[in-house]
Amino acid sequence: VHSFRLPGIYGPGRSAFDALRAGTAKRVVKPGLAFSRIHVDDIVQVLRASMARPDPGAVYNVCDDAPAASADVTAHAAALLGVEAPPEIPFEDAALSPMARSFYADNKRVRNDRIKAELGVALRYPTYREGLAAILAEENGD
Repeated sequence: VHSFRLPGIYGPGRSAFDALRAGTAKRVVKPGLAFSRIHVDDIVQVLRASMARPDPGAVYNVCDDAPAASADVTAHAAALLGVEAPPEIPFEDAALSPMARSFYADNKRVRNDRIKAELGVALRYPTYREGLAAILAEENGD
């Protein structure tokens, strides 16, 4: 049995593009706060690598190389779409549900050294920038 710790998962149909297109995207800013994330294709890659190299009891952080603020991810997605990013909203002023507010309580940064060293994984999307670009290219049929 392996355990996999997953941060924010994104991919086709589940990315910052969807919120931007729906008009629901927010750019809540809390200085110093960053979150790890992972593209769904890289999750698959890690799972396959773990099956090829079983290590019973192993626990793996499955994330990309670049924890980032959600506001930065949204701004980058907007730039890729060629639309204006939503305005930044200071965390203190954001109208958030208690659950959403708890999401911003502390950093959600994890390291992926073990998936690289033990499983030999080379991420297809090492940061959200490559992942978002690939999603958009797929949507555009590129």
